[in-house]
Amino acid sequence: MSEALRFEILGPQRAWYADRPLDLGPGKQRAVLAVLLLAAGRPVPTGQIVDAVWPEEPPANGPNVVQKYVAGLRRVLEPDRSPRTPGQVLTLTDAGYVLRIPPEAVDAVRFERGVRRARQWQAAGRTEDALAEVTGALERWQGEPFTGFTGAYFDAARHRLVELRAVALETRTELELASGRHGELVGRLVELVAEFPVRERLRHQLMLALHRGGRQAEALAAYRDFADLLREEYGIEPGEALQDLHRRILRSDPSLTPQAPPVSSEPPTPPAPEAVPAPRAGDTPDGTGLPDGSTSAAPEAVAVRPAPAPTPNPTGPAPAAAPIPPAAPGWAAGPAGPLTPVPHALLVAMNQPADAPADRRAPGWVRLVATVAGTATVLVSFGSLTWAVVLGYALWRRSWRLALAGIGYFLLVFSVFVLAVSSPETEEISDGEALYLIVAMGTCWLLGIAHVVLLNPTLWAAVGGLFRTGRQRTDEQRRLRREQARYLLHHYPAARVDLRIGRPDLLRTYDDGGLVDVNAVPDPVLATLPGLTADQRRQVAVDRWLRGPYGSLEELAGRCQLPPAATETLRDVLLFLPPEPPPVRHS
Repeated sequence: MSEALRFEILGPQRAWYADRPLDLGPGKQRAVLAVLLLAAGRPVPTGQIVDAVWPEEPPANGPNVVQKYVAGLRRVLEPDRSPRTPGQVLTLTDAGYVLRIPPEAVDAVRFERGVRRARQWQAAGRTEDALAEVTGALERWQGEPFTGFTGAYFDAARHRLVELRAVALETRTELELASGRHGELVGRLVELVAEFPVRERLRHQLMLALHRGGRQAEALAAYRDFADLLREEYGIEPGEALQDLHRRILRSDPSLTPQAPPVSSEPPTPPAPEAVPAPRAGDTPDGTGLPDGSTSAAPEAVAVRPAPAPTPNPTGPAPAAAPIPPAAPGWAAGPAGPLTPVPHALLVAMNQPADAPADRRAPGWVRLVATVAGTATVLVSFGSLTWAVVLGYALWRRSWRLALAGIGYFLLVFSVFVLAVSSPETEEISDGEALYLIVAMGTCWLLGIAHVVLLNPTLWAAVGGLFRTGRQRTDEQRRLRREQARYLLHHYPAARVDLRIGRPDLLRTYDDGGLVDVNAVPDPVLATLPGLTADQRRQVAVDRWLRGPYGSLEELAGRCQLPPAATETLRDVLLFLPPEPPPVRHS
């Protein structure tokens, strides 16, 4: 029965038995099914289902309500089952409810596996095979998943799948550029940039496609638009890779022109088949066995691999490919590879203070002159020309927000002019009119001066720093440190050993922002995990000792029965690296 079931969650939630569509029932019943699909083949505790489906106001009799919806799902998924016969597809174990279906029955699993296979093909230099694989994977995407479902559980699952789609889109575009298809990419890249406005890799690909199509001016305009967006919204400059591409386009670097890839006479070698652990009765939501009075097997470690080596590309450095979000337990991963040493220059750069000023390529003197000229104009005109200065900035930065502010200043000045013209010269203005004139012109003058001054990104960042407490600045620096350390681990797995990332118990010089490798640190470090009670910390340590390492945060939460609020606190600081192999002894 389960082999004939198919489920779709990448878009509208749908299910089929063979070729017959199934009516999945009301919204809460669909939400319960979605939770079970995200852990297909693994038990999900009733409490976890209640927390996911009712994140804000769980029903008082939550387990009974879940049981009611499970009974409804059983009638849908097993219509021929007798009421007194135990369920075969949706069963209840000591660890929770299990949806016993092959992982391939869920379109999200097939989608992720297709993206991973495409990246393996790309690393092997098989561009056309990789392109066909990733295109087939993206065809499974029918829309944003879990629409209508709210709460942290579905938000995290939705974000992960949307991020995976963005990585797949970038990978497909990179492969098409390598195949010389830049002419047909521009329109699609414009749409993708609108959908993902701050993904630098897409901007890089758009500029490259425009340049290769003979549209150099448009490529430079695309860079300028992105740089203005980053400066206005975030006070930062584009990354070094994008700046380098901009400089190379300016000087018409001939290496940006695509070259014909070498033709290989070797037949393509398919990627290694992906092993999928078979679900076992009594498993927890993470895929490991629960103690049932007998024995329990330790879970398999999840391998951490270096990013696939890119194929030879004449375009020069490009923004680093976004890592595929960590796979859910039991979902396939790519093959392991040799460790890549960490470049010394990168180590030096990573050890700079997290708040060190970036090397801004934009001409600072232009911003300074604009700030001085705009402030002087507002000051000398007593605020009557504030609207012109702000609208000028709006045109310069292509900002509709500044355009609205400029229109607001203009309306204030215009209303004062109308009031002054309409008042008879022989009559004194009323107290209310006088107060309005003072407030309106004071707003355009004094507030206008402050507004124009703060339009300078450097001054805005300095003023914003005055209102941040020391604790906030420290937290931001530590967050940046953690992002840098995760980047190193993804691209240079040797950093785990060289820099001792995630090991606060060891002597080291590299600051990783407080990351903790939950599978490697001793118990005293686990006793300091944030957001957990003392009993929960002991439970994590004991469970790790009894049943082995953790593969993901979801696995840890399922095995230790941690509430969603506690796991969200841990998400930013925990690492789930496989245990290091013991050193080889030579006799």
